[in-house]
Parts: sequence; C-alpha cells; structure tokens
Amino acid sequence: MDANLAARAAAIGALGSITITRVETIPLRIPLLVPIKISSGGKRPAVEVLLVRLHTSAGIAGIGETQAWRRQGSSETLASLTQVIREHFSPLIVGRSPFSIASIMHSLDEAIYHSQYAQAPISDALYDLQGKLLGVPVYQLLGGKCRDTVPSCAVLFMMPTLEETLAGAERFYARGFRSFVVKVGIDLKTDVENVRAIRKRLGDEVAIRIDANAGMAFDDALRLLRRLEPYDIDAAEQLLGIWDLDGMSELARRVDIPMITDECVATDRDLMAVIRKRAATIVQTKVAKNGGIWYTRKLWEIAAAAGMRVYPGNHPGTSIAALSVAHLAGAWPGPILDGPFTVGLVTIAEDVVTEPVRLEGCAVRVPDAPGLGVNLDEEKIRRFMVNE
Repeated sequence: MDANLAARAAAIGALGSITITRVETIPLRIPLLVPIKISSGGKRPAVEVLLVRLHTSAGIAGIGETQAWRRQGSSETLASLTQVIREHFSPLIVGRSPFSIASIMHSLDEAIYHSQYAQAPISDALYDLQGKLLGVPVYQLLGGKCRDTVPSCAVLFMMPTLEETLAGAERFYARGFRSFVVKVGIDLKTDVENVRAIRKRLGDEVAIRIDANAGMAFDDALRLLRRLEPYDIDAAEQLLGIWDLDGMSELARRVDIPMITDECVATDRDLMAVIRKRAATIVQTKVAKNGGIWYTRKLWEIAAAAGMRVYPGNHPGTSIAALSVAHLAGAWPGPILDGPFTVGLVTIAEDVVTEPVRLEGCAVRVPDAPGLGVNLDEEKIRRFMVNE
C-alpha cells in the first residue's frame, strides 16, 4: 500500500476509535445592553444561555448553545434544560462516537418527547466536534459552501416612545441594515405609528416586517394588517397564538401581506400542519427552538419543497448560536431571507467567546476555521455562570 494511503487509513482508524467521555453543561445569565420588550411578559434585562461542551477521548471538545427564552411555545428554564441533558441525555451520549450524530439525535428524541431546546446544543456541539476532529468548517459537513456571507435584519423591540424607535432604526440603517422587524401586538395605534414613521424616515428601499410573538387576537390582528397594508409590509410574523392555525390561515386569506410562522413550529410535524392549512408562506427557524442544525436543516428542506421562503432567526444569544445559523445558511443552496439570526450580537452586553463574531454591515462572514470557528473565553464563562 502507498505510504500516504496507509497514513490516511491509520488516521481514519484513529478517528473511529474516538469516543465522547463527558457532557458538560454551562448555564449562563448574560446581561443585555438595554432591557428588551416583546408583546408578552415584562422587560427582559438578560438572556439565559445554556452551553454544552462535549469532551472526547482525543482531548478535543465541541460546543453548542441553547437558550431558556420563555414565551408562548417554550417553557424551558436553565434548571430544566440542565436536568434533561444531565440525567436523560448524557447516559445516551457518553461512550459513543462523535460521528454517530444520526443515531445519537434519534436516541435523544426518543428519550424526551418535544425536547428541541435541550437537543439543540447537543446537535451543534456534535457538528462543532466533527469539524474540529476532521479539520474542516461545519459548512463542509453540510455539503460545502454556497455563499461567503449571510445577511441579517435588525430587530426593533418595543420602546417607550416613537422617537426612541426611530433612533434605533436609524442606527441600524447607518450600519448597513436594510431589513427591519418591528415588534407589535400591545397597542394598535402605536404599532401603526411606528411602522408609518419608519417607512417615511427610511424610504421605500428598506424591507419592513412585523412580529407579534403570538400575542394578538384575530380581530386585532386583522385590523392591524389592514391599516398597515399601505406601507408595503414585506411579511407579518406569528400574530396569533400557536394553537390557532385556522385563524392564521384565515388572516392569510384576507390580506395581501405574506405570513411568517415561528412560535407554532417546533418540529417537522408542526411545519407540515402549517403547510396543509396554508397558514404561512414563510417559516422562521431558530437554533434552540428547532433542535439545532440537525433538525433545522430538515425544516428548510420541507419548506423549500412546499414553496415557502426560509427565514433564519435566533433568540438573543452568543456568537455560538449566530455561527450555527451562519454555517447552515452558508451551505444552503437555495434562497434565504435576511433573518434576525444575529440579534444577540447587537443586544448582549458581552459575548463569551475569545473572538466574537463581527458584523460586516448587516452580514456574517461564514468562517473557514474548523468546526463552528469559535472558542470559549473561560474568564467570561466564570463571570456569567449561574450558581446551581
């Protein structure tokens, strides 16, 4: 046998003998630059993040992220996520090959039903680990790079005054953002005024979407949409409760504004129900909500087959979650909308990686480093760690 081939065969054999030795959970509470408000609940001063680090017999570890972002469709806490991963998932992972992702993810799904938030960091830590062991970026594991950068949009959370909302929009515009998500759902008059003012201030070149985070009743949602139709709204996201697919379908039928589904889609079955009802033509996915790269890519495939637009998003989080989406989108051959997957990069007070992702205008460059392309800043991890 050729010496080079023999060396490669030996290297492959060595990879096959590597096993996962420990599942480490890292619960963090990271302050936000400014408390943020959506249609449900009070202002949020911080984001609760759970990182998972998978250690191996090779001395190399992979990192993944999820968030405890409590709202309609998710009730997870740092404590509950940690418990599920430690008590139920860890015994199913330790001792197995980091390349057995299909088998591992299937085992986790069977162990705890509807546990996408807990499965997400396992999925992404496995991809990160595989990339590091092979010396390739995650996008290569997903089929190769299809785009060098992934554009994102700006999120305008609810502010006390119109002037503050406009100031925020102008700051994002100056940085290069041309798509905006305006949070709505509490006061119809304020919502209309915000959208009207943004359209007037920034002109026709920007895309404006609205998002009620499942917080509106049908009549209010219909009234809002009809009042906003003159302002060229690109799409409206999850205005109604997650249980009301019939109402979502009726809204889509009555107005010309396209509908985005978010909170009501956790699994592939949820998305199929939306498609059957024709309740939306756009699907927003999130790393945590949809179970990480492993399951999110499946949702994108289903959406594309149904003629839906793909809208990559995230809860506020760290660079780890942002890069999970960036690699997935970087390897996606079809069109994607500029979604709010970088929201954490502009809202958290500090990141927890050694080299945080920097936006190039409104875009993230897909990194070429092995794995996801980030390493943890251990000092910041200690500072933001939640005592258990």
